[in-house]
Amino acid sequence: MNICMVGYGMMGVWHSDALAGEDCRLHTLVGRRADQSEEFARRYGYARWTLDLDEALADPEIDIVIIASPSETHPSFALKSIAAGKHTLLEIPIAMTLEESEAVVAAADAKGVTFGLCHPMRLQPEYRPIRERALDGSDPIRHIAGRFFIHRLSNVGATGYHRSWTDNILWHHFTHFVDLGLWLLDFEGELAYSFLGPVHPGTGIPMECILSIETARNQTLLVSGSYHARERVYDSLIVTDRESYRLDILRNQLVTGDGPRAVAAEKDNLSLVTRDFVAAVRNGRPPAVPGRSVLPAMRVLDAAQRRWDAVHGRQSLPGRQLPD
Repeated sequence: MNICMVGYGMMGVWHSDALAGEDCRLHTLVGRRADQSEEFARRYGYARWTLDLDEALADPEIDIVIIASPSETHPSFALKSIAAGKHTLLEIPIAMTLEESEAVVAAADAKGVTFGLCHPMRLQPEYRPIRERALDGSDPIRHIAGRFFIHRLSNVGATGYHRSWTDNILWHHFTHFVDLGLWLLDFEGELAYSFLGPVHPGTGIPMECILSIETARNQTLLVSGSYHARERVYDSLIVTDRESYRLDILRNQLVTGDGPRAVAAEKDNLSLVTRDFVAAVRNGRPPAVPGRSVLPAMRVLDAAQRRWDAVHGRQSLPGRQLPD
């Protein structure tokens, strides 16, 4: 199984590490800068590297393409990979508009390639039994809350690397929690309230966001976050009839009524997505997170974005360039 990795940032590192020992050949690395691409390819054992995605996709030896490039490139890169007939694993988010998200899913369906998304929260082992008990009615979910707070007034990522691209609080970080919540709630829920802050004069992007989602069964999903916070917070809280579960993603800790216990690190959890996708291609089955399954979350984000657009005007922003 020959792998092409697009991107050499933190997700490129994590996916490459996950493929070690997976009976795969790290075939091609596609990067943006020659020096960094050459160094990354050498460090992780990719047979070759290039700055030209089209060149890589033209290689008939490549079986799987993993796209771990900046968010705003995801739909165009995914469409190219799918058109080339490559099985494609795409980092979160699938796109930064609903229209592009639907176009990528439709293209994958029409081409018949395996297409999956990196939504690692769905593969967190601790979440699955909570969902199963909720769906069989033995322990209904009442409330879900996700929080993402970070200090990001400069364009520096979690690893300290100064990025050449800008992040988006709604279409990137909130995608994790909205998708997780809807998956736990069996994809039921409508946007009840949203707040997306004004454009910050320094960063050029909205810096705060709140989303509230409600179901017909009187369940709630609340996601809140800010790029202004001095304390970094990244956690989820699930409240059921019997228990509450707070997963502190930064501390690798699950807290219930019985107290805290250690869980796998975020990087280890993402590796489950990578390995599952390779196994799905090899065995001819759907991946753990098929492309079409993320569209409910994209519809919620789209509703929030449209409310912001109605106030501030639909516009391209750093990190979210609208298609022509």
